[in-house]
Amino acid sequence: MGVTQPPLLAIDLEGILLPEIWIAVSERTGIPQLRLTTRDIDNYDQLMQMRLGILHEHKLGLADIQDVIRQMDVLPGAQEFLAWARTYLPVIIITDSYYELVAPFMPKLNYPTIYAHQLEVDAAGMVVNYHLRTTEGKRKALESFRMLGFRTMAVGDSYNDIGMLQAADQGVLFHPSDKVRADYPNFPVALGYSELRQAVERFISGERAPVQAA
Repeated sequence: MGVTQPPLLAIDLEGILLPEIWIAVSERTGIPQLRLTTRDIDNYDQLMQMRLGILHEHKLGLADIQDVIRQMDVLPGAQEFLAWARTYLPVIIITDSYYELVAPFMPKLNYPTIYAHQLEVDAAGMVVNYHLRTTEGKRKALESFRMLGFRTMAVGDSYNDIGMLQAADQGVLFHPSDKVRADYPNFPVALGYSELRQAVERFISGERAPVQAA
């Protein structure tokens, strides 16, 4: 019997398992520009520089953002899906969010393995910069997992996830915006956890997921 590659699942965080943190901050503060995410702006540095400028302009510190986060919960069904998936294969969460922002959610997801970035905060508690682990970290992570001998599936919803979906053996868009879906019609789409679970089951069995209908 031939040797097979073990399967591994990589998942984005916001929009997949969590609500969008910056949208929640926008709703709380009444600042509409903070609603923009990687679904809307594909240049991540441009997006983050805009956010940092808005926080500085409105004198919003890390504590203000964390106060919003403490009142948020994971998406309905996220806990159950993640617990189910982790019984069948290794699951790695790869996010372009920050450890300082996602830490309150970790107990609610039973402390999954997560790769995130870090914020730089000054003595006054203001967010003054952000630091990536590396550029194009999501794509590089999936390429590395494949080099280590894993058969990989990646799930994302935004432009910043496309690199890791392309680097995976199987990429799936989860409830993407119409614009993301139209720009990348070659990826299958799951509109809920039941469809995502079916996609994972097909991946584990070695079956290719069907591409979205035109």
